[in-house]
Amino acid sequence: MPSAPLFAAAKEESATLNFVGGSPAFLRARDLIAKYARCNATVLIQGETGTGKELAARALHYMSVRRSLPFVPINCGALPENLVESELFGHARGAFTDARDAKPGLIAQARGGTLFLDEIETMPPRTQVALLRFLQDKQFRPVGLAVAESADVRVICATNADLQHMVRCGTFRSDLLFRLDVLPLHMPSLRERDDDVLLLAQAFLDRLNCHSSEPPKVFSSDTAAILLAHSWPGNVRELENLVQRAFVLAFAVPVVRVALVQDDGAFAPRANGGGNHIGASFKVAKARAIAQFERVYFVNLLARTSGNVSLAARLSGKDRTAIGKPLGKYGLDRGQFSPRP
Repeated sequence: MPSAPLFAAAKEESATLNFVGGSPAFLRARDLIAKYARCNATVLIQGETGTGKELAARALHYMSVRRSLPFVPINCGALPENLVESELFGHARGAFTDARDAKPGLIAQARGGTLFLDEIETMPPRTQVALLRFLQDKQFRPVGLAVAESADVRVICATNADLQHMVRCGTFRSDLLFRLDVLPLHMPSLRERDDDVLLLAQAFLDRLNCHSSEPPKVFSSDTAAILLAHSWPGNVRELENLVQRAFVLAFAVPVVRVALVQDDGAFAPRANGGGNHIGASFKVAKARAIAQFERVYFVNLLARTSGNVSLAARLSGKDRTAIGKPLGKYGLDRGQFSPRP
């Protein structure tokens, strides 16, 4: 089991990689990652495009005792079919036409650490057999060599495909799926993560502000409603791109305005048709709406006053002491709104 400092460091590193959230679906996935990081068994990560499957794989590695050893990612779909085995297992000099020198494969490079195989569904049938053999005894044979080598490597795979369906169609080996699906992990879509879209959007904006020479920017007051109404087919990646695009377009102005439209110009409604309040009681829905309004209001207020709490109190008609409570409640630091030198 990882030590407390190790877990804390990994958690902090994961946060810098956009691996943040507080929804029940996300917390379930994060708890599974913490448990899976304690062992060396193979993990199969499944989820839609843009849900953070590689981030989850990195979290698994950096929360484990292997964190100081290599994390080697490979996109199986980006490799030519005739080079997959050579890339994975390495090759001897003269093994094929262009093999002028011997080259270690990715498994050898990941020795002691973690090998992350993304888009595992694109792996050719011949390579599936070779990978199955490696998972069975941790031994592999470089192309062109007769002697097998061994490597202590943890394998993590990811896919957005239905591997069970591929097995039924005969395009993916059932015995390989059994070997891969030891510890299953589902990365939830952004539609399943409730208000995490707001947390992530703010995290992306904070990061952009940190790397900008301009005064800190804030979201417009209608941002929360717009983000919660969208269906997010591209998930977290789509959200990050949206925030970055809106930030760049807000050049020399303090307010970032997001706009979500489909290719035909129509507004893209959320799949559940009513935002994160559907299914909640009136009391809970009202509390959420008030909290969203309050945070946006105080963010805009502090941006307008450059972090001057006394001026913010006068403009809002509140006592100065009454401003401090919501700042702490929503994690707002007036220093981030102060003009930069």
